[in-house]
Order: sequence, then C-alpha cells, then structure tokens
Amino acid sequence: MSYVRNHCTKTRHPVSESIGPLRFAPPQWPEPFTGIRQAISYGPACPQQPAVTPDVLPITVPTVPAPSNQSEDCLYLNVIKPVSAVQGDNLPVLFYIFGGGFETGDSSFNPGNTIVNRSVQLDQPVIFVSINYRLTAFGFIAGEEIQKAGASNLGIRDQRLAMQWVNRYISAFGGDPNKVIIWGESAGALSVGLHMVINNGDPGGLYRGAFMESGSPYALRNYTAGQPFYNMLVESTGCSGETDTLACLRQVPFRELWAAVNATPSIINYTSLNFAWQPRLDGDLFSQNPMRSVSEGSYAKVPMVTGDCDDEGTVFSLGNINVTTDAEFLAYIHQNYLPLASSADIADVATAYPEDPIYGSPFGTGDLYNITPEYKRMAAFQGDWEFQSPRRYFLEVASKTQDAWAFLSRRMKSTPYLGSFHSSDLPEFFTDVDFIGVDSLINFATNLNPNAPPQLCPNISYLSKISWEQWATDALEPPLLTFQDPAPSVNITADTYRKAPMALLSNLALQFP
Repeated sequence: MSYVRNHCTKTRHPVSESIGPLRFAPPQWPEPFTGIRQAISYGPACPQQPAVTPDVLPITVPTVPAPSNQSEDCLYLNVIKPVSAVQGDNLPVLFYIFGGGFETGDSSFNPGNTIVNRSVQLDQPVIFVSINYRLTAFGFIAGEEIQKAGASNLGIRDQRLAMQWVNRYISAFGGDPNKVIIWGESAGALSVGLHMVINNGDPGGLYRGAFMESGSPYALRNYTAGQPFYNMLVESTGCSGETDTLACLRQVPFRELWAAVNATPSIINYTSLNFAWQPRLDGDLFSQNPMRSVSEGSYAKVPMVTGDCDDEGTVFSLGNINVTTDAEFLAYIHQNYLPLASSADIADVATAYPEDPIYGSPFGTGDLYNITPEYKRMAAFQGDWEFQSPRRYFLEVASKTQDAWAFLSRRMKSTPYLGSFHSSDLPEFFTDVDFIGVDSLINFATNLNPNAPPQLCPNISYLSKISWEQWATDALEPPLLTFQDPAPSVNITADTYRKAPMALLSNLALQFP
C-alpha cells in the first residue's frame, strides 16, 4: 500500500525478518505476499546504542536522538517516488544508507521527499530508497563462533540483500534496476566504499555509480579483534557455561541482550573511531584490507562522487579528552589505531600532526577551542585517519580508471570547538537550503555527472554557475567543490591540504590494518 504526500508516493516493505532463531544470522528473503499492506509510517528502527557525548563543552553538541520505536524486527526499506511514476518509466534510483558509526541511525531520520520533489522540478525525476540494517552487536558481532556460523558482517549483508531486492522489484515502482546509485553518509558512506570492493569490485548489476559523504574504502581489522566484545556479551548474559554460546545468545531475551550490548563502548567514548561493533575482515565478504583491494585495482569501476567535512574528527575527539600530553597521544595512537606499527612510525605520525593547536582541528582557528593540550591535535589525526586520508587515496587510484568528483564542506565553520563537524553537511543533501547538494545527487543519478546538464535553465540551479571538474591525480590542484558559509556560497578549491600527513596515514593503513 502507498500513500501520497508532497507530490511523492512512499511505500515501506519488509526486506527480511531478523528475530528468533534468525538473530545473529544472515538475512533471508521475506515471504512473498499478495494483496495490499498499509505503509503510512516508517518501520521500527534497529536496536542501537545511544550516542552520548561527554559534558565537556559550553555548547550543546549536535547528536541524533535514539529512535523511540526499536525492534529486532527492523529490516524495512522505504520507497519514495514521484506520484506520477509507474512501471515502465525506468527512472534512476538513489539508494541511501544512513550513518551513525554502525551503532546508531535509522532510515526515517533523513526522508527523501525533498530530493524527489526537487527532481520533478528539474525534470529529472528520481526514486529514493532508504533502508534499515542491523546495528551494534546485532549487525556487527564478530568472533570465532560467528565465523563458524557464517554470520559475519550481518549489517553489510542486510544492505546487500536490500540492494538485491531493489534490483528485483524497483521496476514495479517505475524505477530502472540498471540505474541505481548507492549513496551513504558516515557509516553509510564507509559501507558504500566496502560494497565497492566486495566480489573483487564486481557490482553484479546492483549499482552503476557511488556517492559517498564522509566515507571510503578503509582499513578493516580482522574478526579476531571483535572477540573480546563477543566474550563480554557471553559473560554478561550468563552464557559462558554453555557449550554453544552463540545458540545461547540467540535465546537470551531481547531486553537482557540489549542491556548487555549497551554496556559495551558506544560511538563517542575513549576508543573513539575504533568502534566495538564495526565491519571486520572475515575471509568471505572481505578477505583483505579494503585499502589493499583498492591498491590492487579490485574495486568497482563506476563513476563516483566523494567528499568530507572539514573537521571530521572534532566530535569523535570529545570522548578521549583525558589524553592530555604528548606521551599519552603517542601511546593512544599506537594502542588504539596502529598496534602493529613501530615506534618510529608513531613518531612520524606525531611529527605530521604536531601538538601546536594552530595546526589542529577545527582547522583555521588558531589557538582557539583547544579544550585540552591534545584535543585539536587528536581531532586532526582522527578525522584524517578515518575519513580524509582514505578518501584522497581512493581518488588517487580510482580517478585513473573512472570518472570521479570530490567535494568538501566548510559550512557551519563558526561552530565553537567543532567547526565543520562530521555530518554537518547533511542539510545540504536533504533540505532546500540551496539545493546545490541535492541537485548534484539528482544530476549524478540521472547523468552519472553531478554537474548541471546543459539543457537545464541556468536560473533553476546554482550548479549551472559552476564548473566542477573531475578529480585527477596528475592535476597540480585536484578540484574540490567547496561549500562555504553563508549558503549558497560555493567555490572550487585545491585538494592539496595536509598532503604529506595524509600520504603517511594512507601508507600506514595499507601496512597495518
């Protein structure tokens, strides 16, 4: 069943069931049905850990509230289409994966109505699909027991099954299964990057382009790094005495298991971007470091757009402000991010990311906003390690084999202590603030090029006034479409900042995942 609102038709469909014996198991195709089902609201969110920020700033830190309706029965997808779209229209499809550190988030947080309405206005109608996928331990539990059960990286498998569902059924809504763009933000963008290296980079007909906001193929650790968290759940739920601990965990009452999961480190804590629950190398979906796959050319050769916020690491560095000395910074980087690196490697990182706050993040703020002597330094390193460096490395390689564009958001730069913080670009791609980001998505879905098409009336889109060239490795100044305050200010800047430090991080990530 569908309903009409804001010139869009929106439908919700269960992708799979994930309750009872299917807990900690790969997703399965839903049972087919006939007739009509009501779809007037979003389905429940997947169980998640709240993102609680330490009370260390004199300002309110932007966080996403935990959904009130959470359930293990959460694998739903949503289809929003132009009201006039019918089977046979073969419209492009934007397939969106939300972010939240693989621990929080929900498909209802960023509805696609504005995008679909705008696409109709531009005479480039698209269909928007958003999905839920399992989070925290429910989606990313790892360990020897999980390996033996063939149940690794369940959240990624949920996403993949949803992509297969779209490939099979989107034509019934007026979409073209051969014109799907996979798009994500934060953990969703990291997921898009990971999908691009699955099956040695063969898209399998599931998508023809990729759009990534704050995320790229990045270094994964082995499933063994998740074993301590598996063991924590086993112990805290009373399953440690069982011969089959996984079978026991599957039978634990939901709220008891949920409480045990919530006792593990959450997204903003001391270990920061080294999440307890995240994708892992499993010898199946991911047999090697995804950045190594990129270096070997084993990635999807499809057009892509990728970008970051200027100060990606600030929010995540609120959880480790007790790192206050140079020695503590070195020890933290070594233990938390690069345990296999040498002391000389860590010293190189310290040199590349100096203690002087004028070099730290939020960038360009001089001595301001250094909560502790290491805060801005930590924010600079963590933002580059997880987001900026993998993005640039992917562009350096992939721009030689496919069309690629890049962007940078410096919006909200005046936010005290945080700057252009992680996820601050979301309004650009989901609201009518100036339609530049929205239009780039629509153009890319339609033409595999984010620029305004020549036939578009120049007064309709700000992108008609901009020449956004492709990123190129051999260019002296690879171009970034840069969003600046106030909206709709944009210009083209060079993707050359922190060149040597990021090259160092890429090299270390290739060596020591």
